[in-house]
Amino acid sequence: MAEHLIRHRIFQDLRDEIISCELPPGAEIRENELAQHFGVSKSPIRDALQKLEFEGLVEISPRRGHRVAPISVSDAEDILEMRTILEAAAVRKVAIVATDKQLQSLDDFRTANTRDMREFSAYNRRFHHLLCEMSGNERLSAAMGRVMENYDRLCSVSLSARTQHTQPMEAALADHVRIIEALQERNGTSAARLSGRHIGRSRKQVMRELESRPIVG
Repeated sequence: MAEHLIRHRIFQDLRDEIISCELPPGAEIRENELAQHFGVSKSPIRDALQKLEFEGLVEISPRRGHRVAPISVSDAEDILEMRTILEAAAVRKVAIVATDKQLQSLDDFRTANTRDMREFSAYNRRFHHLLCEMSGNERLSAAMGRVMENYDRLCSVSLSARTQHTQPMEAALADHVRIIEALQERNGTSAARLSGRHIGRSRKQVMRELESRPIVG
């Protein structure tokens, strides 16, 4: 395998493990162990960790070494606030600039076809990221991608006890349908209001779980 592909695979694998909390918040990261695990030198490991630090998923300290970035209640508040701001801006613009064909394609997200929380998380991420892509603003889309990664990590930490519960998924899906209908009517104001309500529901669930346990990390 070409070296650049190996480096990308290592980065992607580590990011997936952090987002899913297989590498939990605050966990120490040892370069030697990772190099042995992937069968590579330390160079691609360090490259991956630097990229993950840029994305806010890893902390690098000369004294303490590397660790998965912790999550606090304050972090959660910041992530949810950013998501609210970005998505409201996105859907308002989508209602104006999206083509009829693009808006019609949102019908694919009216059903999720899964009861698994991890699969639903991937579906949810695709839906919200697509809304930002349809806005035509590449910087907004990139920022939303980073926010959704951190949001997924919040869900992995805070909702793990309810992995098999379908009620949060059903409520989220119903919210998605309402947002889709507002956008297909090109009502950006309504879509932004519905998006804010949708994220507010998620906020209550996430914060209730986080506040019931010690700050992570």
